[in-house]
Amino acid sequence: MTQHFPTRQLRFFLTAPSPCPYLPERHERKVFAHLPLSDGATVNDSLTQVGFRRSQNIAYRPACEACSACVSARIPTADYVFSRSERKTLARNDDIERHLVEAEATMEQFDLLRRYLLTRHADGGMAEMTWPDYVAMVEDTAVRTHIIEYRMRSKDGGPGDLIACALVDLMSDGLSLVYSFYDPTLARRSLGSFVILDHVVQAGLTDMPYVYLGYWVRGSEKMDYKVRFSPIELLRPEGWSLMSARDRTVDKA
Repeated sequence: MTQHFPTRQLRFFLTAPSPCPYLPERHERKVFAHLPLSDGATVNDSLTQVGFRRSQNIAYRPACEACSACVSARIPTADYVFSRSERKTLARNDDIERHLVEAEATMEQFDLLRRYLLTRHADGGMAEMTWPDYVAMVEDTAVRTHIIEYRMRSKDGGPGDLIACALVDLMSDGLSLVYSFYDPTLARRSLGSFVILDHVVQAGLTDMPYVYLGYWVRGSEKMDYKVRFSPIELLRPEGWSLMSARDRTVDKA
């Protein structure tokens, strides 16, 4: 059962408690709202900037009663300096071509997603995703969104093998990575990190100040990779601020 909180523009709902997918023996609740079709992009921008995430035409954020482990994270691109290991990751994948395509689902993308989920997240809530579910995830929205397909460079000039995809929202102040997936057999390429680094590069080239990464979950090994990028900003109660070296020490303790 949900509760709703009417505002002048949006009606917010609160979900019932359910098992947390990131931290054991905890329960999560979310507050969410349906994005309007008329100005969904503008509303999505505003909500993302205050810690919401988008799934199809729904914007949501954690609203857990006894836990605040989920923290919104974004990379400020203007001040980003690539580390030695990050430069190696980019160089290791310089034989990959990026293609911006419309937000239209393809069976090739879905096949890659299924392989990714069954290998990396077989026990997760998305593991049972069907083709109609994927179509809805990609196409059911009124915001400015697209897909970046990453393909191996072909020797004959044709389309190379699809090895990674990212569903990305174009915002007024940057890029928001909604969901990404990749070929799980290519572990040595660090494709998860590569996709993020590539978007930092692209945002910097087009003077977009931020790349939004969604939630970093303190204590979750699955989500800890997000704070390996530096500098990175976290959304605290007082607003966005850079994660300091002291924060990293405390959070690793």
